[in-house]
Amino acid sequence: MSAPTFGMQFSRPQDEPVPALGADFSKCVIIETSEDASPTEFPIDDPKRFSSSDTDAVEALGTGLLRAEVQGINDQLNSVNAGADITVFRVAEGANVAATAAAIAEVVNSITDIPSAVNCTPRIVRAGRTAWRVDLDTTNPVVAALEANLGKILAFAPVDVDDTSSALAIDARETMGSERVMPIGVAARVWEGENIVTRPMGSRVAGIMMRVDNENEGLPFNPFANQPIFGLAGLSRKIPFSMLDGSVEGQQMLAANVAIVAEGEAGVDGAVADGGYRFIGTDNAMTGELWEQAHQVRGTDYIVTQFMQITREKLGKRITADGVEAWINSLAFALRDHKAADNILGYTPRDQMFKANQNSPEKIRLGSLKVDIGIEPAPVFKLASHEIRRYRPAVEGLVNDIIARLSQAA
Repeated sequence: MSAPTFGMQFSRPQDEPVPALGADFSKCVIIETSEDASPTEFPIDDPKRFSSSDTDAVEALGTGLLRAEVQGINDQLNSVNAGADITVFRVAEGANVAATAAAIAEVVNSITDIPSAVNCTPRIVRAGRTAWRVDLDTTNPVVAALEANLGKILAFAPVDVDDTSSALAIDARETMGSERVMPIGVAARVWEGENIVTRPMGSRVAGIMMRVDNENEGLPFNPFANQPIFGLAGLSRKIPFSMLDGSVEGQQMLAANVAIVAEGEAGVDGAVADGGYRFIGTDNAMTGELWEQAHQVRGTDYIVTQFMQITREKLGKRITADGVEAWINSLAFALRDHKAADNILGYTPRDQMFKANQNSPEKIRLGSLKVDIGIEPAPVFKLASHEIRRYRPAVEGLVNDIIARLSQAA
């Protein structure tokens, strides 16, 4: 395009701060079997995305575990926004549990292919058969695949472990060491027609995560503990729990980073609620406490997706003082908004993100820039300690009040 000899031109500079919306973290992928699902709507080994509010699509899932997973999610979406953005990856049922678990693990190992196939990156992964183990010394193959691959799409997975005893649930948790999985040590008893059947609890927890995320405009910064679980006929077993006694079985499981569901009890001190069922789980299976809280990992992932969007708009431009300043301003503005919304407690000040000792002239000549950004996610309120003692000034006030009244009477 040539500049006019007599006329005018217009241009838009590229050195302004870039806004970024991040990603909706309430989207989910389910990897399971259903032998009587519609082969046209949900073919085997082909991911399909749909809304869980689409009754025809849900009906086409058949009567297998895929349908049960979606129902578990739908039961938790009890507000006006009653549909979840779900991608289903249907695998064939194997000759035994080991074969089916291997097929699901194979899908998880190629999970980076799913976003391009459905134009959506699922941030919550529900992979089936995670409670099965070949023996007590071996990690479940699906869990092993999840730990190796969830970070590639910045996703998180509630996973089911043995629901028959706390000892077996904790033993299964001890085979895990990822910040992206949350073991759950109890199963759901639910109505399916006239029958009560046992189904994985993980799909219900995934539904709670979606519900909490949707209440926060798709942002994953809020914890999802102490939330009611709907649609249950009961639990696979009742886990003794008290908020006042750290020695009970439920507290022991939580201390081992195994999430539980507790029943409410009316008129009982220390009960989780007066009635219904409550999910209690804050921690992932990470070794160490720095990134142990699940919502902190997911919230940081959200910020990473924002930084990706911001930075890709700046790549390919010349490195100039104005351009670098605009890039850093964009990052700082995103963090400022999160701080204002109490999503994070604080972050590295803008003028401390770019350090000279990390950006040598040689690196800059090669087109490389580095920023050093610290963020502090808001923690979950897990323990309330109350110190109650006698208050002597109240007695002194009583004495003064008596003296003042006697003085008035005189």
